[in-house]
Amino acid sequence: MKQKISTRSIVAVGVFAAVIAVLSQISVPMPSQVPITLQTFAIALAGYVLGWKRGLGAVGVYVLLGAVGVPVFANLTAGFQILVGPTGGFIFGFLGMVILCGLGGKQKNKPLAILLSLGGLAVCHLAGALQFSLVTSTSIGQALLIASVPYLIKDVVSLALAYVVGAILRKRLASAGILIYV
Repeated sequence: MKQKISTRSIVAVGVFAAVIAVLSQISVPMPSQVPITLQTFAIALAGYVLGWKRGLGAVGVYVLLGAVGVPVFANLTAGFQILVGPTGGFIFGFLGMVILCGLGGKQKNKPLAILLSLGGLAVCHLAGALQFSLVTSTSIGQALLIASVPYLIKDVVSLALAYVVGAILRKRLASAGILIYV
């Protein structure tokens, strides 16, 4: 059975693509070329509020906008060169992260929700470190130490905050009759 895409779903995906773009601009440049941003929070929040399908749509729109030149990536950057540069792997890793966070947000079993969310973060960091390693000609171990490990505490805290904020948003949207989580 084919399911229609509702206007509400389209709007929710667009709003969260915009949220991701805005929170990407809250950025602190780092010598490693990997800035500290609120992207991890935004990606997890999209998954927790929208579910994995719509969350994936929001992240997909964000990535496509950036790829075609709309300055939505960190520090108002854009273009294909960002996607194939040192930080591009993290952007691609957002796709796996939003799926796992979306699946985690749906779980009644909180330990399983936490494991799925941490798995999403691991996917994002591994994809980011792998591409960082390839682009900068460093070993994967060095790439993890430079581009992943320093950000782990901030990213785990971001996941936790996004989980709490997402639960509140889902509850309020449901009570307003705007249930968008699938």
